[in-house]
Amino acid sequence: MLLSSEIGFSIILRCLLISAFCATLFLSSACTFGRKELIPPLQVVPHVDLERYVGTWHEIARYPHRFQEGCMESSAIYTPIEGEKIGVLNQCFKGPDRKLSSVKGKAWVIDKETNAKLKVSFFWPFSGDYWIIDLGENYEYAVVGHPSRKYLWILSRTPQMDEVLYQRILENLRKQSYDVSKLIRAASIYPSASSQ
Repeated sequence: MLLSSEIGFSIILRCLLISAFCATLFLSSACTFGRKELIPPLQVVPHVDLERYVGTWHEIARYPHRFQEGCMESSAIYTPIEGEKIGVLNQCFKGPDRKLSSVKGKAWVIDKETNAKLKVSFFWPFSGDYWIIDLGENYEYAVVGHPSRKYLWILSRTPQMDEVLYQRILENLRKQSYDVSKLIRAASIYPSASSQ
């Protein structure tokens, strides 16, 4: 009888521990979900004229990520191609010998109402979101984000950007719940500047 009581107690204890673990996991997930809900959906610009948008863009700043590690003087060249798609050529210089590194891809619009939400693919069938969240009146600059806010690029038609404009862009990004302290500014352009 003692043995069966010990077994019963052991089973009850295990059940309680499993229940406590499940409750903790549920509460943790609920809290995480709740935090995500506090961030409003990422807003894109009202309209993009793709004919004006294509051309060469220079990277002024970006969030750090593995696929651009070591890149300097990054640029993107967008060209119209058949079937309402856009050809993408991303390139940068790497290393002390400034070796040119490049990758080609394609982009296509997924929101025809604004033309501001696109998908871009460099390795089929994988693709990523490319959302235009800020754009100069004369298409002199663009800011590209991702709905998760894990990716961010500030682009300009020229390799340099006016500091007042840059700070104004940062203020707009803060309003969109971006952490601008993560931005890496183009080292060759702003060797000692801070994004704060």
